[in-house]
Amino acid sequence: MTTRPKDQKVVEFRPRIGDLEQTIKNLAQTTSKISWSQHAQDQMVARDISDAEALKVLRSGFIEGEIEAGKYSGEWKCKMVARIKGNRDVGVATIVVNSQRLYIKTVEWEDIR
Repeated sequence: MTTRPKDQKVVEFRPRIGDLEQTIKNLAQTTSKISWSQHAQDQMVARDISDAEALKVLRSGFIEGEIEAGKYSGEWKCKMVARIKGNRDVGVATIVVNSQRLYIKTVEWEDIR
């Protein structure tokens, strides 16, 4: 059996966009698998974005931008985006935790920068 030197990190391969999107959409079907940061909750109130609208983004949106490794092993960060309220896009910064749970960091309008 070959052992890895202690100073060598295990490299996690970034999931493919389509695979991570599908994981998010599947997990978002069960609201008990979603945790909302206090920041996300505050921003939803401040920006007049409902939880139903944020859930719609998670359940039907697409990943915009890069997929990044999270702070802990097994976490992947990305932004799900979908069109809401006519011509406005909503972004939901999402962390996928071990392909088992979603942690929502923030929710924002994409056309306001």
